[in-house]
Amino acid sequence: MSSAASAAPVANRGAITACVILAVIMQALDTTIANVALPYIQGSVSASADQINWVLTSYIVAAAIMTPPSGFLAAKFGRKNVLLTAIAGFVVASVLCGVAQSLPQIVAFRLLQGLFGAALVPLSQGILLDIYTVEERGSAMALFGVSVMVGPVLGPVIGGWLTDNISWRWVFYINVPIGALAFAGIVIFVSETKRDALAKLDWFGFGMMSLFIAVLQLFLDRGEQLDWFSSGEIMVEAIVCAAAFYLLLVHTLTAEKSFVNPRLFLDRNFAISMVFIFVVGVTYLASLALMTPYLQTLMGYPVITAGIVMGPRGIGTMLCMFIVGRLIGKVDTRWLLVFGLGLTAWAMYDMTGWTPDVSQWTIMSVGFIQGAGLGFLFVPLTTIAFSTLPAHMRGDGTGLYNLSRNIGSSVGISIVSALIVENTQTNHASIAAYVTPFNRAFDAAAAQSLSPLTAAGRASLNELITLQSTIIAYMDDFKLLMLMSLAVMPLALTLRKPKATPASTDHSAVME
Repeated sequence: MSSAASAAPVANRGAITACVILAVIMQALDTTIANVALPYIQGSVSASADQINWVLTSYIVAAAIMTPPSGFLAAKFGRKNVLLTAIAGFVVASVLCGVAQSLPQIVAFRLLQGLFGAALVPLSQGILLDIYTVEERGSAMALFGVSVMVGPVLGPVIGGWLTDNISWRWVFYINVPIGALAFAGIVIFVSETKRDALAKLDWFGFGMMSLFIAVLQLFLDRGEQLDWFSSGEIMVEAIVCAAAFYLLLVHTLTAEKSFVNPRLFLDRNFAISMVFIFVVGVTYLASLALMTPYLQTLMGYPVITAGIVMGPRGIGTMLCMFIVGRLIGKVDTRWLLVFGLGLTAWAMYDMTGWTPDVSQWTIMSVGFIQGAGLGFLFVPLTTIAFSTLPAHMRGDGTGLYNLSRNIGSSVGISIVSALIVENTQTNHASIAAYVTPFNRAFDAAAAQSLSPLTAAGRASLNELITLQSTIIAYMDDFKLLMLMSLAVMPLALTLRKPKATPASTDHSAVME
C-alpha cells in the first residue's frame, strides 16, 4: 500500500470510509439481490429454468476475470481514476440491466456489471488500508468485512421488496443513487495515487486465463441444453477450453514473469486452501441459486417472503465471523475449518429431506446453520492460506485465491442447474413407468381424479409426477453439495498449523 495516502486529513477519513463502503455495499448487493427476482426475470425475457441462471453466472465470471488485473490498472492509471470508472460503468450497466428486454441483453449487461464491479472491492479495501494506521487497520477491516457481508443479508430482502412492490427492474435501478453518492464522495474526498508508467501485465497469460474461464462457463451453461457432446458447439467449446488451459499452463511454467505465479502452488497451505475456497464457492452460491426457485416455484412463496426466509443465512455468517475473529489464535484453525464444513454438511443433509411442506422456521434455522458454517470457514481459511506464504507473494495469492472462489461459485451454479433439469427428466421417466391403466392403485376412490384413462386425469397425473420428480432432483443436488463438503474435510488434516499473524494482513484478504 502506498504511504502517501496515509497522510490524508483525519477530518476526511470518515467521509472517505463512508464513500468506499457505499461502493462495496453496491457491489456486494448485486451478488444476491437478483436471486429472488429470477422467476420474474425469467418470465419477462422468456428463458428456461437453466438459462435464467446465466444472469447470475455471467456476473460472477466477469468479476472473476477482472479481479486479478485490478491492481495493475490502479498502478497504471491511478487508483482514484480506476475506482471512479468502475463505479460509473457499474451504474450504467445496472441501468442497462433494468431496461433489458431479452435474455441475451440482460446477460450481456450483467457481464458488463461484473467487469466494472470487479475492481470495487479490492481498490476500496486498499484505500481503507492506506488511510488507517497499522493499529487501526483491524477495526477498519472488521467494518469492511461487515459491509461485504451486508449483501447476502439485505440482498434477498431488498430484492424481494422491490420486486413485489415495484418491479424486478428496480433491483438494478437501486444502484443509481448508491453509485451517485459513492462517486461524488470519491471525487471530493479521495486523493489520487502515484502512477507507474512502467507497470506491465502479462497479456498473453491474462488472455488465456480469461478465454479458459469464459469458454468453460459457456460449456457448462449450454451443455445440458444441447445434450453435451452430441452437439458440435459443445465439442468446439471443449476443445477451445482445453487448448486455452494447456497454453496457460505451459506459459505459466516457462515465462519469466507470468500472470499466474507458479511458485504459489509450492506452498502446501495455499494450494490446499485453493481447493477449500473453490468448494466453499460451490456450496454457498449454488445453494442460494437452488433456494430461490424452490421457495417461489415449488412452495409458492411470495417474493418478499422468500427474501425474508433467506435472510438468516447472511445473519449466521456475519455473527460467526465475529465469533471466529476472537477464536483465531486460541483454537487450532484447522479444527475451525472442520467445524465449519461440518455445519455446512449438516445443513445440506437436512435439506435432502425437504418437501414443499417444510415450515418457514425450518428453512430459516437451517439457513442460519449454513450461514454459520460459512462464517467458520471464511476467516480461518484465509488465515491458514496466507500464513506460510511469503509477504511478497501475497498480492498474487489474494487475486488467485478469490479467482478460485468465484470460479467455484459460477461452476457450482451451472452444474446444479443442469442437474435439476436432467434429473427431473430422469425421475419423471422412472416414476411414469409405473403409471399404466392396469395399476390397481388407480381403482381407489381417492385416485379417480388421477385416472390415466381420462385426459383430465392424465394431465393431473403428469403435473403431480413432474412435481415429485423436481423435488427428488433438488434432494439430489443438496446431497451432492453435502458430499462435497464432507469430501474436503480430511484435507484439513494435511494443512500446517498457521503462525500467529496480524488480522490486518491476513483476515482482510478474504474480502478482496
